[in-house]
Amino acid sequence: MIIEIDPERPRPRDINRVVSAIKAGELVVYPTDTCYGIGGDIFNKNTISRIYQIKRVPKNTPFSFVCHDLSDISVYARVSDFAYRILKRYLPGPYTFVLKGSKHVPKMMLTKRKTAGIRIPDHNVCLEITEALGRPVISASASIDDEIVEDPRDMASLVGKNGVIVDCGVIPPLPSSVISLVDDMPEVLREGRGDVSFFREMA
Repeated sequence: MIIEIDPERPRPRDINRVVSAIKAGELVVYPTDTCYGIGGDIFNKNTISRIYQIKRVPKNTPFSFVCHDLSDISVYARVSDFAYRILKRYLPGPYTFVLKGSKHVPKMMLTKRKTAGIRIPDHNVCLEITEALGRPVISASASIDDEIVEDPRDMASLVGKNGVIVDCGVIPPLPSSVISLVDDMPEVLREGRGDVSFFREMA
């Protein structure tokens, strides 16, 4: 199913159709501020397994996930006062922050160090989906043969007949910058769309 959504004026009816698919365990291709992502319910093991198959990565490779706001992050991660100030300054935005995961995060979504990558993209549609869902959505770049797609419709054959593709137009892909805030020691793990100069200065 392809749903065209105006990112400036998303209709609640369309958002609810996407949320219903996620709750049913279906895959969803959705927009972020860096590229299109493919995701689903972080608490559905079958959904997670299907994304591993599509991405062709080992099952010990954890995916990050999208939260709606800072209070949502505090449920799924251990956020120190220092980390909170950083998150408040840079989110919503093109960053993935690595934090120690809380007991609420499924084990499949954690690294061996019990950390998790968490995003709050600066994109209305993405945020409205997570708000209406009431829990995070898996965040993996929508790609074919390691090439991130600009047009979400290219993913149609991969999400299945019951999956949903949210089309908000072409998004030139550039992955988020990944910053570790574990132990309050900022470390740039990947430089992407977001400016990382502040974090390099702190290192």
